[in-house]
Amino acid sequence: MFFPSEFKLMHVVILGAGSWGTALAIEFSRLKHYTYLWARDSMQVNSMNQNRENIRYLPNISLPSNLKITNDLNLALSTITFNKKNSLIILGVPTSGLSNIFHEITSHISIQRLSNANIIWTCKGFEKESSLLPFEISRKFFSKIDINTGVLSGPSFAKEVAKGLPVALTVASDNIELCSVVAHAIRGKCIRPYITQDMIGVEIGGALKNIIAIACGISDGLNLGSNARAAIITRGLAEMRRFGIALGAKSETFSGLTGLGDLTLTATGDLSRNRKIGIEIGNGKKLSEILSSGITVEGVYSIRSALKRSKELGIELPIIEVVYSILFENLDPISAVSVLLSRSGPLYE
Repeated sequence: MFFPSEFKLMHVVILGAGSWGTALAIEFSRLKHYTYLWARDSMQVNSMNQNRENIRYLPNISLPSNLKITNDLNLALSTITFNKKNSLIILGVPTSGLSNIFHEITSHISIQRLSNANIIWTCKGFEKESSLLPFEISRKFFSKIDINTGVLSGPSFAKEVAKGLPVALTVASDNIELCSVVAHAIRGKCIRPYITQDMIGVEIGGALKNIIAIACGISDGLNLGSNARAAIITRGLAEMRRFGIALGAKSETFSGLTGLGDLTLTATGDLSRNRKIGIEIGNGKKLSEILSSGITVEGVYSIRSALKRSKELGIELPIIEVVYSILFENLDPISAVSVLLSRSGPLYE
């Protein structure tokens, strides 16, 4: 991997103080970068400044004293130097909020100046209204000018990153220089970054692995055993690869961190919200009952778009189709097992 020859401290602004945005803010601050964390909610910002803790999303984890937190977007963005080698804007908002945050940024900063900054996002999944992936939203928004954009992906749980536990992350961008600058900035004792130019593959992996994790959770909730879980992960990975290749992704991406790695973590880890939702459904709960608690589960919101686009591409996603039927068409989970095992089609990998 290429890294800039001279280490430079970065001016980093993270927009969005959820669990992942906060975890990254903690890590960049640990690495002594000049870091600002922005949140829209003034009460949340006041709480974090007073308690030096994000009680809402990452309780019991201290925020570094050098991390600055604000709800003033103009103040946060004013700290950016607009130098491609030492400025970084990280969008820690969900995919549903990506278009809006692009609008807000460009209302404060001209697109011409933004072309001299690095912008990466951490969100996964499809935009509900358009069924676009994050990189597609970015290309649509910035279609008239070349801006350095990319995605930072796992496999990672925010809580473990915030605690300083070991993790390997992936930086993906069409711009290899951006990949190198971001990877250099986040590389530390606990983080090993890898780079790729396959943004399509990384984002397909990030979107579909959450749905497969729900399927694994349902299987675990039904006590179907380790064999069933392994089969869902393996065949789910095949569906991810099939979808990705149809959109132009590289096949090998799905054997790496953001394919097999992120899928395995999300489908088996105890911190996975998507797997937990699946377990509760396997235990007999209804989706409406689960979501009424206010929990955000990316796989639930991505599944309609995934099936819409798979039909446009002319590809089959059997596991994802069955999960959709369980979630939205009242298919009994036990019956779903028979549907998958007895379906017609070739019996080869």
